Amino acid sequence: MLPHRQLSPHLENCCLRLSATVSYEQAEQDIAYLTGIRVPGKTQQRLVHRQSFDLPNVEQPIEELSVDGGKVKLRTPLGEQCQWKDYKAIATDQGMLANFRNNAQLIDWVNEQTLAQPVTCLGDGHDGIWNIIGQIASAPQRREILDWYHLVENLHKVGGSIKRLNQAEALLWKGQVDATITVFDNCHKKQAKNFCQYLRQHRHRIVNYDYFQAEGLCSIGSGAVESAIKQIGRRVQLSGAQWNAENVPQVLTHRCAYLNRLIGSPLPMC
Repeated sequence: MLPHRQLSPHLENCCLRLSATVSYEQAEQDIAYLTGIRVPGKTQQRLVHRQSFDLPNVEQPIEELSVDGGKVKLRTPLGEQCQWKDYKAIATDQGMLANFRNNAQLIDWVNEQTLAQPVTCLGDGHDGIWNIIGQIASAPQRREILDWYHLVENLHKVGGSIKRLNQAEALLWKGQVDATITVFDNCHKKQAKNFCQYLRQHRHRIVNYDYFQAEGLCSIGSGAVESAIKQIGRRVQLSGAQWNAENVPQVLTHRCAYLNRLIGSPLPMC
């Protein structure tokens, strides 16, 4: 045991694993029930914030990554309404990483790893996502793909004729952007014009999804990072949870370290 350390290494690991999944107060109760030892919630919080958590351990070149954003509720001065703020996460085929107000940390970590040639980068239509992806690797090395499911979701926001929507979806499945835009030539709805502009903006990211899926070239949807955001949200969006802005980066790192299975090591078998 290190000098001035009041908890054994194993008990610390138990606290870190539990507080990555539930509130510090609930972790206090669970630790007391499981071990008979009371470790106050405030102590568990301090334990988390003095840790230096490992980042994902990448053993092979990263072949795919996806980027998305989540929400965290920030604590505000008494009497003021709480604020929801964005954080960003990157999910790779070998682990995930999230940060708050520090996209550079995510970008730098990815660029420090060995990346495949090409590395597939998936995202939805938000500019902030592609601003991050645009700083990963070099343009020739990136294979940028607009998430198919978000593409279809935006298509169906146009509304109107089901026949026209089905026709557009079939064309997009083959990556035929110009033909899809032509389908909406006679549609003067604002939603249709916005969707056509969306297609033009992401033209180079709309691939022949049918071919890519049939040949198993890579994923066509950013489901990995959306799943990661949901997993992270199970901790940071607990009912009633509010966070000081300066604590959010460590809380996200803590949760990701748990999800990446980097907290604690198995006890030796007898």
